[in-house]
Amino acid sequence: MSLILETRNLRKAFGGLIAVSDVSIQIEAGTTHSIIGPNGAGKTTFFNLLSGKYKPTSGQVLYKGKDITNMPFHKRAHIGIGRSFQITNIFPNLTVLENVRLAAQALGRDSFKFYRNAIAYKTYYARALEVIAMVGLAESTYQLASTLPHGGKRKLELALLLAPQPEVLLLDEPTAGMASEQVPELMATINHIQKTGGQTIVLVEHNMSVVMGISDKITVMSSGAVLAEGTPAQISADETVQNVYLGTLYED
Repeated sequence: MSLILETRNLRKAFGGLIAVSDVSIQIEAGTTHSIIGPNGAGKTTFFNLLSGKYKPTSGQVLYKGKDITNMPFHKRAHIGIGRSFQITNIFPNLTVLENVRLAAQALGRDSFKFYRNAIAYKTYYARALEVIAMVGLAESTYQLASTLPHGGKRKLELALLLAPQPEVLLLDEPTAGMASEQVPELMATINHIQKTGGQTIVLVEHNMSVVMGISDKITVMSSGAVLAEGTPAQISADETVQNVYLGTLYED
C-alpha cells in the first residue's frame, strides 16, 4: 500500500511543555489507523498538527508525499483532509439536509454564492441525500438538527465530514458522550464507509473495544512520544503496553 499521510520528527512545545515529542508515523492509504494513550499523552495535539489547527515547533507533515507542514487548516480541507472534533459542530436551527448540503457546497465552486437560489444546487442536494442515507439518517432528512438525539448528532457530524468527499478522515473521539448501546452502530457505519469508499481514517478513541475492532494499525502514545505501534493483535500482546496502558484504557 502507498503512504497517504506521514509525519517526520513532529514536535510541538507550549513554552516549556513538550506536548508532542519527535513523532514519526506513516499512515497507509485506505486503512484505519488509531492513536491511543491516556489523557495527556499528546493525542489531540498531534491531531491538531495533522489537521493544520496548530503549526509544529519543528518537524514535517506530508500528504501524498507533499510537505503541507505550513498549510493552514482550511486549505487542508480543500486538498482532501477532513477533521471532526470531540464537540459536535452543526447548525442546530437548520434541517439535517440543509446542514449536509452546506457542507457539500462549502468546498465547491459555489461556496461563497450564498444569495443564489439554493434549489439551483442540485448536485449538492444529491450529494447531501446520498451521504445522509450512507450514515443512516434518511428518516431524519427534514428534521431540525437540534431535535436529533446525541447519537444522531454524531452521525450528522460524520455526514458533514463526508459531504465534500475527503480522502482522509481525522476522527477525534467519535463516540464521545454516546450511550454504550449506540456505539456499535456508529462504528459499523464508519467501518462500512471506509471499506466501501476507500477513505483513510485516522482515529483517536478511548473505547478500546472500538479501537481493537476497527483498526488496521494502532499507534500508542505516551508523554507526547510513540510508545508502540502495530496491529491490534501486536498491541494487545505488547507487554509494555499491557503493563503501562492497556489496563487503565480498558477501565476508561
